[in-house]
Amino acid sequence: MFEKLADSSGNVIGYRAIGTINASDYLKMEPEVKALVEKEGNIRMLIDLSEFQWEKMEAWLQDLKFGSEFRHEMQKMAIVGDKTWEKWMTYLARPFYARDAKFFHIADIDKAWAWLRE
Repeated sequence: MFEKLADSSGNVIGYRAIGTINASDYLKMEPEVKALVEKEGNIRMLIDLSEFQWEKMEAWLQDLKFGSEFRHEMQKMAIVGDKTWEKWMTYLARPFYARDAKFFHIADIDKAWAWLRE
């Protein structure tokens, strides 16, 4: 599931991915993100992967649809985690999810929020 993070404000929104992500998780998150895009125009997003386990295959299509729908409005995306493969995901985020994406170690989550608000 995706849990909205309390540090979200203005055009900056953050979510923690917890456990195994299903297609329905994207369907629950999408209206919130869409409403923020309609209100703010361009947005910035933090994804905390510290409690993420995996994404079910059924969710892959929803994941790609989410990226396709919002990539032009997503100015920045901060991916937060502690695994090497999560760092590599940041490179995939650039062409499919956001104009700019950056990886931060979980210990640097405050720096990630600060970067999004620059």
